[in-house]
Amino acid sequence: MSDTDRSGDAARMVADLVGIHPTVAAAMRRVPRHRFVDASQSEVAYADEPLPLPGIGATISAPHMVALQLEWAELQPGQSVLEIGLGSGYLSALIGELVGPSGRVNGVEIDGRLARTARARLDQLGYSTRVDVHAGDGRDGWKGAAPYDRVMVSCATPSILPAWIAQTTTSGTIVAPVGGTFSQTLVRYRRGPGGGVVERGPECRFVALKRRVPPHI
Repeated sequence: MSDTDRSGDAARMVADLVGIHPTVAAAMRRVPRHRFVDASQSEVAYADEPLPLPGIGATISAPHMVALQLEWAELQPGQSVLEIGLGSGYLSALIGELVGPSGRVNGVEIDGRLARTARARLDQLGYSTRVDVHAGDGRDGWKGAAPYDRVMVSCATPSILPAWIAQTTTSGTIVAPVGGTFSQTLVRYRRGPGGGVVERGPECRFVALKRRVPPHI
């Protein structure tokens, strides 16, 4: 699951992200970020900035934010993970590296074109045994593979939605950017027997969670 053409760029990107967890750093060195961006953005694929994706206003998050999401999720080998707003598939590939061959990732993407492109890309890079891609409304989660040890939300949401909570294990964790359209706070929700515990992290900015609109009849 590697691409050596720009491994030096990946190594430099990680080196610039001072202080990230060693396992996260290793995963980010292995996953070829340039394969997950639009061809027009290839030259800046390893810059620490978000980049636009084809489709309905989607982006691939800046590497420092991706690293923070992964660290907050505290992923372990063998876990089952749901990603809401899969986009290019880059974060799901990284999650796949961290949960290992005994883990499983299910990603939901509302833009059918992005979902198809991500599925093909992940298959080409060898992640088909770890990552499943679904075109659907992320507000509903993905019941087919629930419950999940972790739910990672890659789009801004006004709150931690009930469907996501219901689809986590009784000790599961949800990491999501919670807030309005232009500014959010990274939130970690830990489910437990007495209810959820919420921790708030840094401010961030993600593309808003979109709802699938039914066609007019």
